Amino acid sequence: MAEDAPRRRSTLDEVAELAGVSRSVASRVLNNAPHVSRAKREAVERAVHRLGYVPHPTARALATRRTGAAALVVSGEDPSIFADPFFAQVIVGAAAALEEADLHLMLCLAASDRGRRRVERLLRSRGADGVMLMALREDDPLARAAEEAEIPVVFGGRPVGLDPRWYVDVDNRGGARAATEYLISRGRTRIATICGRLDTEVGRARYRGYQDAMLAAGLAPCRPEAGDFTESSGAAAMAALAARHPDLDGVFAANDNMGAGALRALRGAGRRVPADVAVIGFDDLPVARVADPPLTTVHQPVEGLGREMARMLVALVDGQEPTPLILPTRLVVRASA
Repeated sequence: MAEDAPRRRSTLDEVAELAGVSRSVASRVLNNAPHVSRAKREAVERAVHRLGYVPHPTARALATRRTGAAALVVSGEDPSIFADPFFAQVIVGAAAALEEADLHLMLCLAASDRGRRRVERLLRSRGADGVMLMALREDDPLARAAEEAEIPVVFGGRPVGLDPRWYVDVDNRGGARAATEYLISRGRTRIATICGRLDTEVGRARYRGYQDAMLAAGLAPCRPEAGDFTESSGAAAMAALAARHPDLDGVFAANDNMGAGALRALRGAGRRVPADVAVIGFDDLPVARVADPPLTTVHQPVEGLGREMARMLVALVDGQEPTPLILPTRLVVRASA
């Protein structure tokens, strides 16, 4: 009688599937790491016993270096930035995805020298299992530090001048083009733009989308007025545009905060929206719905951006090789255009 074939070694993925948890949770249970619920720990232990799983010693050595936390780093100096509706929704999405993997979320600001040094130490010292980086500007030293990091790094939006391996972004250029095309389809021909910071890729991409639509329609793009994505900067930019182009009949603002500021400035100048000037924003934040009039805008899945960044990071922590992701946008028509 032929001898029985040797029994195949069970895998960590099979343990995780049987236990109904993620691979990273199963790994942390096997290595007695903290921050795992009792129910999930017991489910993994039952799956290990049933499958007869024996962890590979090299994999165990790597897993024991984990901290049970992931960091979301924003290049900014003002802690109130995390209360901004955009970043607040990103945090909600990221936290939900990390919760599924039993990873804690750390929030870090890094625009000052002190803040950057703190994040650089985090990247070098493996003070987190991985990092998500957002709001980087051109020549931001954190982008270079991320390339040299010994832990996984996922970019939220692509940084200027770099081509990172792992990022989640939205179709900024396509969304801006669709917004401007809509203004043109409504008979607007003297369309200006309030662009975002042009030392960020998101600011540049949305300005390019505006240019694409104008040139395709045979219209001359206006010189942009740049804001910093705040309501006050949108109001100031709108006042400057109105003074320079008193006959303008349409405005594309590169985010909803600046769009709301533009509405306020036009109202203060006695210009009717949309009868005199139609206005479109970008993001589809709550401010767009409560603006006066409600703001036509480009919807991007902001919470989904945070969620997909975190999912990509968890995949990297688990040893997988995810691919970059571009999320779609769509126009939401309201009363301002």
